[in-house]
Amino acid sequence: MEQMSEILFICIVMPMIPMLFVLPDKRSRLFVGYLMLGALLCLIAGALNTLLLQLFDGDMLYVTTTITPISEEILKALPVLYLAIFFTDDRDTLLSAAFALGVGFAVLEDAVILAQNPAGVSIGWAFARVIGAALMHGACTSTIGLGMSYINKRRKLFFCGTLSLLITAILFHATFNVLVQSAYRIAAFILPISLYLPVIVGRLRARKKEAQ
Repeated sequence: MEQMSEILFICIVMPMIPMLFVLPDKRSRLFVGYLMLGALLCLIAGALNTLLLQLFDGDMLYVTTTITPISEEILKALPVLYLAIFFTDDRDTLLSAAFALGVGFAVLEDAVILAQNPAGVSIGWAFARVIGAALMHGACTSTIGLGMSYINKRRKLFFCGTLSLLITAILFHATFNVLVQSAYRIAAFILPISLYLPVIVGRLRARKKEAQ
């Protein structure tokens, strides 16, 4: 079905809109809003990637390992940069909003893959997508958010630092896509976890020190 992505977006994301009006504080609304925005960006990226695939003669391997990491990470970075430049350089806010955006992107992406190929998925596939793709998208956007919390306080690093963060996210995404389509698929799932766990441990330690 040609409109499957749009239908899934409506079914998954549209019910969240009323939630924005009942959440008690701005931070909660921000995080839910960025979760929804991530799904919207996935919808846009899907249409863009279809055009890119046609442009490169349907070469799925080339497009997914070389082109889509660039297009998707640029799309996902824009709302994070907007938040960091115009509203806040608070590390927790940027990290949480960026991760929410990446997860929102992954949720719709997984739903579309599931709907397009229901016979080829399983519970194992679902867990693999959570551990792999969801953490990968979250890690890439979180890299931008976490990095911008430092760069905003050092304006001389703004342009080169922002470009470096974007390149890092693109390379991480491309490496994941290469590994997941290779004989070393297990490494694709280890890669985002190896980045996620140290960040979480660091944040938990920081919160524990602040509470003391």
